[in-house]
Amino acid sequence: MIRAHVVVASDRAAAGVYPDTSGPLLAAGLSALGCEVTGPLVVPDGEPVAEAVRAAVAADADVVVTSGGTGITPGDRTPEVTRALLDYEIPGIAEAIRAHSAQAVPAAALSRGLAGVRGRTLVVNLPGSTGGARDGLAVLGPILGHAVDQLRGGDHGHPAGQPRGDDQGAGGDQPRGGDH
Repeated sequence: MIRAHVVVASDRAAAGVYPDTSGPLLAAGLSALGCEVTGPLVVPDGEPVAEAVRAAVAADADVVVTSGGTGITPGDRTPEVTRALLDYEIPGIAEAIRAHSAQAVPAAALSRGLAGVRGRTLVVNLPGSTGGARDGLAVLGPILGHAVDQLRGGDHGHPAGQPRGDDQGAGGDQPRGGDH
């Protein structure tokens, strides 16, 4: 089972000005994908987000999904604090989320959310809107199991330590069948 943590970066929701709506949507969506979900934990943007991500990684989360703090306002700091935690980025995930969202909401191109890995944990930043949460789930749904399997040591959809039966890896020249 995939262990998922949801962290919401929102100064106003953390202060009780209004209730967060994206976190519960993400928790329900990840649960529907078969994840065991912790959260949502609502914290102010910035260092509290970094602390929450560190704690989730320490608790052996397979994936940490953050919501909020990815825009271009001066207070949006989630990408910066996330980047400082990552061992490496996976730009294709963030690009796919922005592309998916921009089909309906052109302003989605302003999202600075990123995705990457800390240790063996996938960390993904999503916008703080419910639409951004839904779009993020739409992109993550088909790839999450595969990504977690690889981070656990699997080989492109094959159980860890089991041969693929071909020599093609992710960058092979031959046409792919339906194994991904």
